[in-house]
Parts: sequence; structure tokens; C-alpha cells
Amino acid sequence: MTNPSSSDSAAPKKTALREAALALRDRIEIDDRLEWDPLIAERVLALPVFNDGAGPVSAYWPMRSEADPRPILEVLHERGIPLCLPAIVGQRMLFRRWAPYEPIVPGGFGTLVPQPEQPEVVPAILIVPLAAFDRRGYRIGYGKGHYDAKLTELGPVVSIGIAYAAQEIAAVPDEPHDRRLDWIVTERETIACG
Repeated sequence: MTNPSSSDSAAPKKTALREAALALRDRIEIDDRLEWDPLIAERVLALPVFNDGAGPVSAYWPMRSEADPRPILEVLHERGIPLCLPAIVGQRMLFRRWAPYEPIVPGGFGTLVPQPEQPEVVPAILIVPLAAFDRRGYRIGYGKGHYDAKLTELGPVVSIGIAYAAQEIAAVPDEPHDRRLDWIVTERETIACG
């Protein structure tokens, strides 16, 4: 359901919220992030979607002060679940096969991605970074819309946002193209959004 705030005014509101959220996240102490990332990983790995070994699973290579999904990926790899990371190619997000400790290369926008010769993969589960989120499952990212477009394109996939609890806001101004996440996981709780 679309928020009454959905309108042409949502984009400027999101921009202001994004700037504030990223500044807040950047102020979180590294020691706290190092303590909280394993708690987030533990909560994500306890989600029922991982009970049957579902996959492939996509996450992201963390940049700036994002919650770090690499501990999650290492455990999933040990369980034999195929993994992939996103890459932006020609303004389109795609996913390439990857496993822990395999080479990664610069992918633009400050990201690191699998090497271009790695095969494309269609993920069944996406672990998504957040600048800010609300309890309905809406998120603010970096503003390019890649994840919303990909979630629409992929159809029925499980989407899991990971973030620190301090990144929660009362309401993300959602627009018709925005896709709600199924789960949001922080160091404090697991929120079922769908």
C-alpha cells in the first residue's frame, strides 16, 4: 500500500533523509559496528528461509559504514549455498558468482565486485544494504533505484535488509516503484515486514 506521502515531493524528502541517515551511520563507532555485525549475522542465519539450504544468495561488499554481510556469506558458503554479489553494468544490476576469498575488482561507485568473467547468477535471496528503514519494510539506499528495479524484475525472491538499529526512521516516503523488504535485521531484532 502506498503511503499518503507518495508524490513528487517524496524524492526531495528521501534525499534529505538519505543525507541525514548516512551521516548518522557514519558516526557509529567502529568498535560498535564490529560488535554488532556478528549479532546481525546470527539473526540473519536464524531466519527460516535458510533452513532448507535455499539459494543462490546475493549480498554486497560493504562500503563506508554499512553493516557487514561477509560473516553471513562465509557461513552460507560453509553450508554449500551458492553465493553471488551484485555489479552494475550499463546502468543495470546483475549478479555474478562469488565465494569467500575469491578475487574482487573495483566496480564503480566505491564498490567491489566479482571479476567480469564470473558467470551471471539469478539469486533467490537478496541481502540488501540500507541507509535508513522503517518497520513496513521500506528502505532508503543510495538513491539510484537499482535494488527496487531488480526486486521487481526478479519477481518472487526473499529480500533481507541489514542495518544497525539506529538507522530506523518513523516512515520512509515510499513511491509506487519502491519495493518493500520481507525482513529487516538489526543487532537488536528481526522485523518481519511482509
